[in-house]
Amino acid sequence: MTLQFAPFVPWFVLLALAVLALILATAGFARGVRGTAIRLLASTAVLAALANPQLLKEDREALSTVVPVIVDRSQSQETPERIAMTDAALKGLKDRLSRFARIEPRIVEVRDPTTSDAPSTRLFEALASALSDVPPARVGAAVFITDGQIHDIPATGQALGFNAPVHALVTGKADEFDRRIEVLRAPRFGIVNEEQELTLRVFDDGRQTDVPATVTVRMNGEEIATLNAVPGAETPFGFKVPRGGNNVLEFTVAATPGEVTEVNNRAIHLIEGIRENLRVLLVSGEPHAGERAWRNLLKSDAAVDLVHFTILRPPEKQDGTPINELSLIAFPTRELFIEKINDFDLIIFDRYQHRGVLPILYYDYIAEYVKKGGALLIAAGPEHAGEDSIAITPLAAVLPAAPTGDVHQAAFYPRLSEQGKRHPVTRGLDGSTSEPPQWGRWFRSVDVDPPRGETVMTAADGRPLLVLDRAEEGRVAMLLSDQGWLWARGFEGGGPHVSLYRRIAHWLMKEPELEEESLKARASGRTLEITRQTIGGDPGLATIRYPSGRTETLALGETAPGLYRGEKPMDETGLFTIANGEFSTLVHVGAVDAPEFKAMVSTLDTLKPIANETRGRIARLDDGKGGLRLPDILPVRGDVRIADDRRLLVRLTDETVLKGVNTLPLFAGFAGLAVLLLAMSATWWREGR
Repeated sequence: MTLQFAPFVPWFVLLALAVLALILATAGFARGVRGTAIRLLASTAVLAALANPQLLKEDREALSTVVPVIVDRSQSQETPERIAMTDAALKGLKDRLSRFARIEPRIVEVRDPTTSDAPSTRLFEALASALSDVPPARVGAAVFITDGQIHDIPATGQALGFNAPVHALVTGKADEFDRRIEVLRAPRFGIVNEEQELTLRVFDDGRQTDVPATVTVRMNGEEIATLNAVPGAETPFGFKVPRGGNNVLEFTVAATPGEVTEVNNRAIHLIEGIRENLRVLLVSGEPHAGERAWRNLLKSDAAVDLVHFTILRPPEKQDGTPINELSLIAFPTRELFIEKINDFDLIIFDRYQHRGVLPILYYDYIAEYVKKGGALLIAAGPEHAGEDSIAITPLAAVLPAAPTGDVHQAAFYPRLSEQGKRHPVTRGLDGSTSEPPQWGRWFRSVDVDPPRGETVMTAADGRPLLVLDRAEEGRVAMLLSDQGWLWARGFEGGGPHVSLYRRIAHWLMKEPELEEESLKARASGRTLEITRQTIGGDPGLATIRYPSGRTETLALGETAPGLYRGEKPMDETGLFTIANGEFSTLVHVGAVDAPEFKAMVSTLDTLKPIANETRGRIARLDDGKGGLRLPDILPVRGDVRIADDRRLLVRLTDETVLKGVNTLPLFAGFAGLAVLLLAMSATWWREGR
């Protein structure tokens, strides 16, 4: 209760009246005037009434002590054992804190941010956010339920902004160990079929061992090597990039019984394959109108090294001209088809016929080249149906179709077959969706028996026009017409000859984007995008296996003929396995070197400095017997000066909040009137004597 004044007149007026009353009283006392004392008391009473004294009484309520409880729900905490331990600890802590009426717990569950590509456990950011509206004096303690793998611990306790203990309840077991693998150094780009090297390391967190670990290496899903890696030591690995475009190297280290998790036993590295200039051998059997279309296309591509020969003078053409007077270059058959055949990425026979230029044995070499992974394109004209056709040589072993001997000489629109509408080589060619197609006509095609492989384009009456096939490890394409040059010349508006020829060549050289059956996945931020190419029907659901081990399915919608896509935001980061039918692929969502996956073993060491500085306690929840050991809560008054090794100390706050103020005027009402009347009456009485 306090006394305060609310004067009815300004203070300087009261002061002047008081001085005047004091002067008059002093003069009265000096002259011995009777009643001076009573007049002074009456003046004092009037001045006091004008000063309006009041008694104030504040109504205050004690504030609660805030105790934030920060629960770590990051991916390193997502093992079944740690989930159960965290849930049990949170429930027990809530029960203990609820016994104290003046303690207000604030439960904050922290998960990996869905917007970050490099997730990390940031519990102190969550703590600061939870206390943003709380004065520092009201914070009694902070309690973390975590595995200790925290990535934003401040350097000092002063950075917390409050003076209270920081406690930690640590999940996991004291003797935990975990095996993981990391790619330390690796190239992002590599020349196709040239030697590359990367460095990896196997870690055994929580224990030391010199026993080598077995590491299985896969390239684009196929196993290519097995390594023995000593934990803790750098292990080099040499490899070759098998193809252009995106390549996925996967490293899997053998699991160890009892380790925390197998989630980090795999690592991937993405390497972009870059082809050196493609070496293409183009052999034209004779000069013709379409020869220049092939030559111009291949020469316009800076990534192609073209070797082109045109047979101008076949062996049977003898006119008596001496050899030394001929200006023609001899066809280096042995050098091209025996010594250097494997140096070529693609061989094209353009209207070529067997006329003795190549010995019959050389066709067998070409067939073997294809079977071992080579690429062959036959651009056929009328010669393919004649008696000198290369289809009656040993090359027939790899050709997908044999000629019947007929050549159709009638105008037709090249059309996509049903398979062609779905095949990536011909799907979506400009002008193909209308009927008739919006491109010029051709006027000749070679008739063949029912072919192997896929017929993706047809001529008149549905006859095969473009056939794609595989021959063991290699690929063969047959274009059964020599009229493509009409499109190049713009006849009847021309046609997409550049796109068509280029796609054929790239499919032959096994470009991943043109695989008719493929499953691809990529990450765009935290969104997983799945693409399935097929020339069959609906491929069905894609199965997604998360880094945590759980699985779910995702429906794929058809966005174009033969092209199915689906996407889904991911609430986890790490290495995902996508499967659909017999196909599977890997994709890493988030940064490969995200801090969240660097270590999974629980630890007390990370929080020890800040707990010691703030006089908090770090306790492992596991009691070593399969049970839970949860410390008691001890509220204390004043600053915490000594840590308790058995209990969690909570500093109770002395803060209060003002609920209201009660005011009692001392000279208000009848009481003030009575005092004034008494003073005036006493003065009158004294004057009357």
